[in-house]
Amino acid sequence: MDKIIKLGIIGIGNMGSAHARRIYQGMCPDFQLVAVADTDPDREAWCAENLGEDIIFFHTAEEMLDSGKIDACIVAVPHYDHCNLAIACMKRGIHVLVEKPAGVYTKQVQEMNAEADKHPDVVFGMMFNQRTNHIYRKLREIVQSGEYGQIRRTNWIITNWYRPQAYYDSGNWRATWSGEGGGVLLNQCPHQLDLWQWICGMPVRVHAHLHYGKWHDIEVEDDVTAYVEYANGATGVFITSTGDGCGTNRLEIQMDKAKIVAQMDSLEVLEFEMSEQEFSRTNTSAFGSLKIHPVEITTDGENPQHIGVIKAWGGAILRGEPMVADGREGINGLTLSNAMHLSSWLGKTVELPFDEDLYYNELMKRAATSRRKTNVRTVIADTSDSYGGTADGEYKDRRKTSW
Repeated sequence: MDKIIKLGIIGIGNMGSAHARRIYQGMCPDFQLVAVADTDPDREAWCAENLGEDIIFFHTAEEMLDSGKIDACIVAVPHYDHCNLAIACMKRGIHVLVEKPAGVYTKQVQEMNAEADKHPDVVFGMMFNQRTNHIYRKLREIVQSGEYGQIRRTNWIITNWYRPQAYYDSGNWRATWSGEGGGVLLNQCPHQLDLWQWICGMPVRVHAHLHYGKWHDIEVEDDVTAYVEYANGATGVFITSTGDGCGTNRLEIQMDKAKIVAQMDSLEVLEFEMSEQEFSRTNTSAFGSLKIHPVEITTDGENPQHIGVIKAWGGAILRGEPMVADGREGINGLTLSNAMHLSSWLGKTVELPFDEDLYYNELMKRAATSRRKTNVRTVIADTSDSYGGTADGEYKDRRKTSW
């Protein structure tokens, strides 16, 4: 491969166009943007105006992937299409970076990951740009160092995802079971669900309460409260919503020897003089309390976000450098959101791993009666070089809006 990676982008909607601008402007020097693909013909004029006429515009993903023009591809399309398009890239030996979430349901992501394992020379990444944030990187380092013992409790309230009704009205695929596959858990919170498990590990059971269209005229969830249990007996709570007019972003982790709080752009560590277990065992005062002191935390201050992910992906392709997130890791956060949905639908605690076929069938029931009356693809295995997984006419009927 040349030292410059020839890049294509599938989907020139909100995220795809942002990625295209950054790369075209030279912010990721390992890459040269050479082509884009979108099913909306109006995006061709946008590309010519904003990216220059030297960028080749393709009207289907297959045309671009089969053109021989690109070495690598970013997939930035609605959620149901992530896995099939990633698989199409892998089968052609094209390196691929997938926007979050990894997919809509874990069953299709299992297929994507299995395909990735068949192509060890393809560098497969996931766009978990929040992992580049110095606050979360440092928090993970502290938690996983073992310095403060085990996690006892985690609480994340992430309600600063406010969205007005106009946001949901901006596209007919948004906030529908057939178009998006979920609400706040699939659209806004994949980053936090990924960070939660990346920092704290995966729980073993989930019990969730979801409200569907509570704050908006939508059919999917816009208010979530989930309780989880970990293998070591620790517990956690995850609260999110797109309906809070003044929201909060606060992750609190209680450990054996410290309390750690990440809130907005700050990281606070309160260290105990000894572990809680030791104090409780040796203290003789009925109302005794641990002595604590704040620890000064320094970070590198870097937060490169999407550019950081793309640069790291390029480094992995050209020089074997580590990525921000291997694509196979995308299944973890999706497992959490799927488990939350399933718990809500069944009205009971869900053990991990859960029954993936049961989840898929429950999701398809809702997609079948979705207010967006269009076809949802159900093929997750052999895509036969077709990113749609169905006849092209059916695919285009389902995809009325631009990627």
